[in-house]
Formats: sequence, C-alpha cells, structure tokens
Amino acid sequence: MKKVIISGATSMIGVALIEECIKNNIYVTALSRKNSPNLIRLPKSKFIDIVECDINNLENLKNLCSKDYDIFYHFAWEGTTKSERNDIFLQDKNITTSITALKMAKELGCHTFVGAGSQAEFGRVDKDKISPETSANPEIAYGIAKYSACKLTQIYAKQLGINHIWGRIFSVYGIWDNEETMINSTIDKLLKKEKTSFTKAEQIWDYLYSEDAGRAFYLMGLKGKDQSIYCIGSGEGKPLYEYIKIISGKLSNKLDLGIGEIGYTENQVMRLCADISSLKEDTGFTPKYNFEEGIAKTLEWKKIYFKSVKENE
Repeated sequence: MKKVIISGATSMIGVALIEECIKNNIYVTALSRKNSPNLIRLPKSKFIDIVECDINNLENLKNLCSKDYDIFYHFAWEGTTKSERNDIFLQDKNITTSITALKMAKELGCHTFVGAGSQAEFGRVDKDKISPETSANPEIAYGIAKYSACKLTQIYAKQLGINHIWGRIFSVYGIWDNEETMINSTIDKLLKKEKTSFTKAEQIWDYLYSEDAGRAFYLMGLKGKDQSIYCIGSGEGKPLYEYIKIISGKLSNKLDLGIGEIGYTENQVMRLCADISSLKEDTGFTPKYNFEEGIAKTLEWKKIYFKSVKENE
C-alpha cells in the first residue's frame, strides 16, 4: 500500500486513519467539501493532498485524481445524528453514494474498497458479544441504509473485480468526536462544571479510542480479507456508569453525577460489545489504549481545544 483516497476525511476516524497512514509513509488524498471549516483537523504533512469534492459529486473524481491509488476508504455519510438517522430519503441517498464511491475506486485503480458500517446494522441484540456472523436486523433508517450499502457494494465489488472490506463501527470516542455523544457531552459539561444527568447506566458498552479505530481501518485495508465484515471495537465491555465515573475521576469532579435521574427509553439497547476475534486473526489488530489511557489523551486534547476556543471568543 502506497497511496489511498479517503472520503469523510475530516471525520474523527478519518483523521485518525490519515495520521496512521502518515506514520507509515502512505500518501493520502483527503476528500472534503469546498471551504469546509473542518479542514483544520487535518495534520500538516507532505503525505496529504486535499481534493475538494462534495459527497454528492464523487463522479468528478475521475477528472480530479490520478489513476494510481491502492485503496479507497469510504467514511462519508450524511445524516449520522439525531432525527436525520431516520430520514428515509437522506439515508437512501447514502446508499447510492456508497455505490458511486466503489465505482470511483475501480476507476482510480484501487484494488481494495473499505467501507465504514455501523453496529446499527445489527439492531438490538441480546448477546454478550456481537460478531460479524451475528444476524443483522436493523431497526432505524440509518442502520438499514448502512446494511443495504454493505450488501450492495459487496455484490458490485465482485462484478468490478475489486476487494471489498466492511468495518462495522461500535462506539468510538476521542479527538474530534461528535458533540452530542455520551462521552463528549459528558466531558464538555464537566469541564464547564454543569449539571449532568444519566440513566442508571447499567448498559454494557464497548468503547474504542479513535487512534485505535484509525489503526484498525489501516490494517483492514492492508491485511483484511476480501468480502469480510469486521466489528470495530475494543472487544471488552463494562457498564456505562463505570466509564462515566472514570471521566469524572480524571477531572477531579466532586459534583453529583446524576446517575439514575433519567429513565431508560422504551427500546433501550442494554448490551453492545464487539467480538473482534476475526479482526485480530486476519489483521493482527489489538487496541493500544484501554479506556483510562484513551480518555486521558482525549481530556488532554479537549482542555487545549477549550482554551483555544475561549481565546478566540
């Protein structure tokens, strides 16, 4: 692997993957919307080339890029949060975009297409660990669209004669995490010394640090097997309240966390832990950071980020 192209390059995992590629002297073409404010997230390096190309105009890549790439990593996806996750028309458009990304991968000379899926493809599963072989029964439009994109691009990849690898992401936290995630919103409130409220937080969850997630995708492209689906997580689960208390402890927070003040939703998922055995076996991936180490690095970055925001206000 010498040269890769990445859609959704400024996303949390996209940035982490780029940094992993740079460590290994891999040239990266990062796709971005025109004038995206998120371009500041990308590291400065001779190994990065930025190409402005909107997710809805991926066909233009054949006129913007050379034809000598090895791998196309597809992270770009619209409607990943809140009510947009059930926007039928928006999610349907993402399926077509994924197919187009695969088509462009072939035209740009790639031998491998790596897609970013989601644990939402499984739906609610009452198992200690969820593996790639676990039956998929997605319940929300986002999960259904991800699953559809996976299956359709698998078929199309065979037709095109290109390797297809799909990573179903569980819960990733870290640098450039979305503001509304449990981990990030909790950190923000505690840093601002605001009141927090949670359910009993007894759900068994699997969290993976963003740097590890980026490395997992790097290794999938390098060593993953054609037509394989991999679960992306730490492989270890613990109750959510333990994660919350670790964050609070790292910040020396003395306030009541409000655990148990909110009731569970009607269809609350209670177990979400990835079986990463096939990922380990095929690629050699093992997480480098446990939660305590990963959250420490996240908090270190977050404090610097908060300081810069305040200075620019």
